[in-house]
Amino acid sequence: MPLHYPNHKIILASGSPRRKKFFEDMGFTVDIQVREVEEVYPHELLAQEIATYLAELKASAFSDKDLGNAVLITSDTIVWHKETALGKPKDREEAKAMLSSLSGDTHWVYTAVCFTYQGEKILCNEATEVTFTALSQKEINYYIDHYKPYDKAGAYGIQEWLGLIGISRIEGSYNNVVGLPTQKVYTTLKKLLGEAEYL
Repeated sequence: MPLHYPNHKIILASGSPRRKKFFEDMGFTVDIQVREVEEVYPHELLAQEIATYLAELKASAFSDKDLGNAVLITSDTIVWHKETALGKPKDREEAKAMLSSLSGDTHWVYTAVCFTYQGEKILCNEATEVTFTALSQKEINYYIDHYKPYDKAGAYGIQEWLGLIGISRIEGSYNNVVGLPTQKVYTTLKKLLGEAEYL
């Protein structure tokens, strides 16, 4: 069921096909506009603070003049394990090291979503606890070779094969681990724009 806001445009500043699909599945029509920013954060930031900083940093690439009456949505997701933020692996060896570290252990997935609207920024945050069973090196190698998770923080997608066979426990939002806390995003947009027209 498409949701229609006739007087507003929603701009999603993300190249992630997973996030775009979430918005489509929720019924929102979004205009994809990606602007490159150097995703560097102060070293003293920890866990959720990193995701929040980067979500706001991505929003800074747009001016109020660019947006007009549109809502800009920027977001960032990080995997936090052993007091370290795991980003997207640069190569196979780094992906293997990340998954070997996550194997048999618990980590956190933090997402921050920044809504920029009429000169104001509104943030929503989500944290999900994920536990992996012990993974064999054969399983890790198979996953990397067949799914090539180089565009995913922590080197895995929970919706893929490794998530099906390797995750023993999850506490919190599943969709957050995929890349977007959909319930909070939907609720925030309703507060910002009011009830949508259901077409």
